[in-house]
Amino acid sequence: MSSVKEIEGRSKTQVDEQRIEQFANTHRLPKAFLSIAAQYYQPLARQIAKHTIEDGLRLLGICGAQGTGKSTLAAFVAQFLTQEFGLTVVCLSLDDFYLRKSERLNLASSTHPLLATRGVPGTHDIKLANTVINSLLAGNHVQIPRFDKSIDDRAEVEQFDISDGQVDLVVLEGWCVGAKVQQDEVLLDPINELERIEDPDGKWRTYVNQALGSDYTKLYSKLDYLVFLQAPSLECVYEWRGEQEKKLRDKVGDRFGEMTPVDLQRFIMHYERITRDCLAILPIIADAVMSLNPGHGVESLTYKRSSKSDQK
Repeated sequence: MSSVKEIEGRSKTQVDEQRIEQFANTHRLPKAFLSIAAQYYQPLARQIAKHTIEDGLRLLGICGAQGTGKSTLAAFVAQFLTQEFGLTVVCLSLDDFYLRKSERLNLASSTHPLLATRGVPGTHDIKLANTVINSLLAGNHVQIPRFDKSIDDRAEVEQFDISDGQVDLVVLEGWCVGAKVQQDEVLLDPINELERIEDPDGKWRTYVNQALGSDYTKLYSKLDYLVFLQAPSLECVYEWRGEQEKKLRDKVGDRFGEMTPVDLQRFIMHYERITRDCLAILPIIADAVMSLNPGHGVESLTYKRSSKSDQK
């Protein structure tokens, strides 16, 4: 056991390394994460802390395609800001605001069959998301919903998280957080087999785009800062989503139906249009961009906006 003197004598670097290693162990991350976190995650978290303390940042958005590490980054930022600055941070996932399965089935019946599949704009309860975010920022008692992907439905209320009291920062992560509405003419031509065969008249993608341009855009306009995790290609997204699928299957066992490569490819086709658009647009407009490589490492981290202290 280390003495108090030994602990106090440790350098800031040692403390940071210990925190990163503890985080990696808790989240069962590979050893490669340690250097990535030290070189990229931690500086980004410090930048976010500066904006929170100096510029009044209250709502942070993190966007990235499936498997890019959105939830990992969100959790890291929350832990770092709490330990380093004593800030209270609540992480939300857009996934947790999916419509209930019964609601999506009703939507599929009344509007388009493809809306039974969760994920695209139009399949979330954005009114609920706004209510939760506003309540968190007001410091109210809040029940935070959770979505159980193993049953493709919202979890029971007993499984919801609770927040009660002051919240300094809310982090909203999701694959289409900050996505932009497309022009109608862009929707005319299908971009993959799913759209060509199952949405030949464009009704589904038009509905999704209209949802994105209304409730989602209003929600995203509240973001004070947007971080984009830039995947190198859509092919990498397929591979990384497959890895996620395996981890979830290993975690919940037989409760999780196995998805074949063909099933997975079809599933991701639901997200392809907006994912491609985000890859083209968000690197230009996001406040911070973390570019990833095919090996799940980080190539670069760039900032488009500096804090007040950085401007001096």
